Amino acid sequence: MLTTMAPHQTIPGTDIYGPGTFIDKEVLPVPVDARRVFEYLASSTPGFTQDRAAWDTVRFTGGSEPMIPGPIKAPVVAAALHAMCGLVANELLELRDGRPVHESTVAVDTDHAGLWLGSTFTTYINGEDVSTLARSNTLASLFDRDFEQGFGKGLAGRATAIYQTKDPNVWYQLHGSLDATRTLQSMGIPTDVKFDTMQEYYEYIQSHVIQWSPDELEMHNVRHGLCGSICYSPEGWRKTSMGQRLAAHPLVNYTCATYAAPTPPVPLPHNPADRRPLAGIKVLEMVRIIAGPTIGVTLASYGADVIRVNCSKLADLNVLQLTLNAGKRTIDLDISNPEDKTRLLDLLAEADIFVQGFRPGSLARQGLDLNSMLERAATRNKGIIYLDENCYGPDGAFAERPGWQQIGDAASGTSYVMGRAQAPETLPAGYSVLPPLPVSDMTTGLVGALAAMMAVRDRTTRGGSYHSVSSLVAADAVALDPEVGLYPPAVVGHTAQRFGFVPATPDQFVSEIMIQVLDGWKRGFPASVYGQEGSRFMTVFEDGPWGRQTLLKPVARLGDAEASPRWSSPSVPNCYHRKDIHWL
Repeated sequence: MLTTMAPHQTIPGTDIYGPGTFIDKEVLPVPVDARRVFEYLASSTPGFTQDRAAWDTVRFTGGSEPMIPGPIKAPVVAAALHAMCGLVANELLELRDGRPVHESTVAVDTDHAGLWLGSTFTTYINGEDVSTLARSNTLASLFDRDFEQGFGKGLAGRATAIYQTKDPNVWYQLHGSLDATRTLQSMGIPTDVKFDTMQEYYEYIQSHVIQWSPDELEMHNVRHGLCGSICYSPEGWRKTSMGQRLAAHPLVNYTCATYAAPTPPVPLPHNPADRRPLAGIKVLEMVRIIAGPTIGVTLASYGADVIRVNCSKLADLNVLQLTLNAGKRTIDLDISNPEDKTRLLDLLAEADIFVQGFRPGSLARQGLDLNSMLERAATRNKGIIYLDENCYGPDGAFAERPGWQQIGDAASGTSYVMGRAQAPETLPAGYSVLPPLPVSDMTTGLVGALAAMMAVRDRTTRGGSYHSVSSLVAADAVALDPEVGLYPPAVVGHTAQRFGFVPATPDQFVSEIMIQVLDGWKRGFPASVYGQEGSRFMTVFEDGPWGRQTLLKPVARLGDAEASPRWSSPSVPNCYHRKDIHWL
């Protein structure tokens, strides 16, 4: 029996969450809402099956109430996207094994999907969870090599924060990226200062930023190639030319490169020892931080052989290795070195999927841009799937601007909405705070993985090469879509009370807010859901590089348990394996 969802109704939220917001008229239980959003995203995604009988093989379970601070339904959107991945996985199994999609199932627990948004901090190492290790200052001792290179210490720890500008109604997301000194000094802010508290560092930077207008900050960052964004309202962003350009593209944005030389269909590999749908698919990953690695770690859970390329000269965040390298192998290559560049090209010669998160110009200079890769695919007569992960999407004036999660949050209107949700009657106009978890990063990675799986399916049946762009701003904007809706203030207040969530503030870095959310989950959830290693959503690797490691399981569960996503190996450090490793 095919499902039919009742029409979704919202009311304008201008007076509550700001211009361009829409509040649910009726609040649905979270699994029911996830089903509704799944149908909305499925129906609006080009290339996704429109067979409603196939949609009906998807089932959502979980607690009925929201689980994160604020009005934004990030767990609902994540659950819907995980379900879409699961359904494409079953399509791949049908192509490879012949079992019809209609005879398969996909199950998604919405609590699990919500926990997944914070999964970079939910792992346990030898019985201690990351948030505990972070507070005890023992986290750094886990890493033999410091990829952070001083990131986040002292003044740099508040170079990434939200500041009030000369216009008191407009706040700005400053971002120190991985070189805060460069950012601050470019603005004329002396960096040779020492304070006793992080609040003093924030106030020091605020005293300088407030001398700048929002437009002056924007032009400064464009001129210097730096990260940053005005904290727009949702309506404000949609009215910008860049917002309109991005909105012209679907969230799951992948296309067949029909202008490239044609290549034949590529049958899916068959490995009797591994029934996961992507077993035998080769993925080469050149990424940093969260969004890009989330693409690869998701594909690895579905069976892909993922080799992650890092350069040990480049900064990254140490803690992310603990979760985002699950199921992968990692190597150290410096592509400015001719020998390492040759090794990279050797791996690419056999790769099915190339994931990259660097600015387009830098890769073009190395012959790793889309067109160069399409030429190589034609030479080998086997199509490639090229995945770009960026901030602003595939085209438009901002397409080549750098960006992080916080930039997506600011530009899309997410930070503005989160600030308004705190106490609009007592806080300054435009007051903005980060969302409670790295939502845009995680969602961008999931969208990229979904696009890759759809492209693998299409390459199997039609041949050709494919290009996908997964955008941080787009990942944020979808949760502000009128068809998704926001929770009303009463629900937001009840959720905060249930978990004991405390309000976020503009000075906080995302990890500081995350730890507060995880503490709330420990208070509000039964231990069987979250708060102990034995939670039903966790999986254990007894002998990893860091010892005994417990990871959050992949979210989607397929009806065929042997084909269901899982990792075949624990996380490993960046640059862990020998350079001469080969594809499995």
